[in-house]
Amino acid sequence: MSLLFTPAKIGNLEIPNRIIRSATAECMADDSDGVPKEALKSLWVELAKGGTGLIISGHLYIHPSGKGHPEMTGIYADELIPSLKECVDAVHNAGGLIAAQINHGGMQCAVESVNGTIAPSAIDEDFLKQPAREMSRDEIEVLIDAFAQAARRAKEAGFDAVQLHAAHGYLVSQFISPYVNKRTDEWGGDLQGRTRFLREVARAVRERVGDDYPLFIKFGMEDGKEGGLTATEGAEVVAMMKEMGLDGVEISGGVGKSSVRKGIKSASREAYFRPLLQLARKKTNLPLIIVGGMRSKAVMEEVLSSGDADFVSLSRPLINDPNFPNLLKSGEVEKSACISSSNCWAENLNEGIACKCPI
Repeated sequence: MSLLFTPAKIGNLEIPNRIIRSATAECMADDSDGVPKEALKSLWVELAKGGTGLIISGHLYIHPSGKGHPEMTGIYADELIPSLKECVDAVHNAGGLIAAQINHGGMQCAVESVNGTIAPSAIDEDFLKQPAREMSRDEIEVLIDAFAQAARRAKEAGFDAVQLHAAHGYLVSQFISPYVNKRTDEWGGDLQGRTRFLREVARAVRERVGDDYPLFIKFGMEDGKEGGLTATEGAEVVAMMKEMGLDGVEISGGVGKSSVRKGIKSASREAYFRPLLQLARKKTNLPLIIVGGMRSKAVMEEVLSSGDADFVSLSRPLINDPNFPNLLKSGEVEKSACISSSNCWAENLNEGIACKCPI
């Protein structure tokens, strides 16, 4: 049997195959309160029926100050639990598994969603929509608790696991990055100080969900910016994660749109974060998830068989066709039809993510 379609675990969660739907912002929630729309439930059900082993939700905002963009789904209040549970129940009824990715946008929140952004340190850069002010110690403590409460809500809504978002220049990764975090107190400075926010979030989440609930992370191992987090330092953070109580690591890199590469037209351009996985593998025995340009069955199989990764994580190919895993398994296709042009993002309200490429 193909290794891609054998079971494996993240924590105590057994996943029927090695294909994970990487968290992808769906833009399918009510813009005023973050309540998921029927379209989001339908999308998740399609992914479950399509053979994805584990669906990771698009990032769910844990606090009103962390809403990253319009129509982002919320998990910041108990009132959202019933609507989230309805979506999760539909996934389970379709035979699927789903994890909640929880996040705070920090300095990268859109002007349309948050009036004034926060970050570990004050920052105003060209790639930001608006300047961010430095967080107070009290605000840091509030958001640590907000992550923990969001994880509790995810568990109560029936999600099979929680993934912390610590990549792509969002708040957790901002604390780890020396490019953003210039603090001189206990929340900044050396790597131990810069990882304190992540360690406290993981600790607080564990207190709320218990030791046995699957908790993993999406981690940006390098910023790709001068003065930012390097791959070598990022690997040292990975080495700390088992002790933090995390059950697995999805490895990514880059800040904002630089985390996604276009034009993946040959096998040699697939798996572009694999060098980061190879560094991480030397530092941990936790399950590792590779994301970034995976398109063909042969490349996925090779990455898994090498031991570099335990799971492959897909985003754009599953926007192109949620049934892609089933087609791979049956042998009907050997490669995704996705041409990696990144024409997926919702450009207007009430549109949602969708493949708009001329295929």
